[in-house]
Amino acid sequence: MPIDEVIVSRKIVERFAKEFISDLDVDVIVAGAGPASLTAARYLAKAGLKVVIFERKLTPGGGMWGGGMTFPIIVVQEESKQLLEEIGVKLETSGDGYYTADSVEASAKLIASAIDAGARLYNTISVEDVVIRQDRICGVVINSSAVEVAGLHVDPLAVRGKYVIDGTGHPAEVVHVVVRKVGKLSTPTGKIEGEKSMWAEMGETMTVENTIEVYPGLFVTGMACNAVMGAPRMGPIFGGMLLSGRKVAELILEKQKTDGIWNKKSEK
Repeated sequence: MPIDEVIVSRKIVERFAKEFISDLDVDVIVAGAGPASLTAARYLAKAGLKVVIFERKLTPGGGMWGGGMTFPIIVVQEESKQLLEEIGVKLETSGDGYYTADSVEASAKLIASAIDAGARLYNTISVEDVVIRQDRICGVVINSSAVEVAGLHVDPLAVRGKYVIDGTGHPAEVVHVVVRKVGKLSTPTGKIEGEKSMWAEMGETMTVENTIEVYPGLFVTGMACNAVMGAPRMGPIFGGMLLSGRKVAELILEKQKTDGIWNKKSEK
């Protein structure tokens, strides 16, 4: 079969335009594609919600790719190992309650499982602002990461979503934007409390406990939770991240019942 470069280009643009247009109005917007975000997206999409993930970098997966200090191994504990097992990640144990996994395999399967569940993932797109109506987050403002890096003055686009998840890790970027715009969060001081130094045991526990709705329509997951709520970081153990992703999905699924949010996928 002859190959025409222009036809190849047309195929790319046509499919992207079709998919992107369909993702401008969704149920859940996830900022950042780390392990917590990907787990949340998988559970939400599997439950039938229309989910879109925006990842600033070229490669989704967050810090999990690098394992510990670039050694491609991560650790999870007994309470969280199921979340990797159910997507086919191979685990090894020494019998002391710690389980290890290949960080590249785990990252790749988290990404694939979220997409397979129905979530749409866009890389090289940054969330730079939010849309607020009647004291509730109801969307985000996005731009090309290349535009952001180059410092160009290019107007962004908007995406509407019933719920937004900040899964941007330590920087908690979406929450920072909200603080600047509205000034008050559901935190002890109403501000971002700031991440504390490493304490793996406490950090793992608090990551899950701090997975909350910090402003109407805006939830935090993963390391963004501890950064916002003032808890320790935990290093290359990822059980709390995975559990946080599952918890934020459960919170949103429960919230949509009381909010009367209908499911777009079910109407198609």
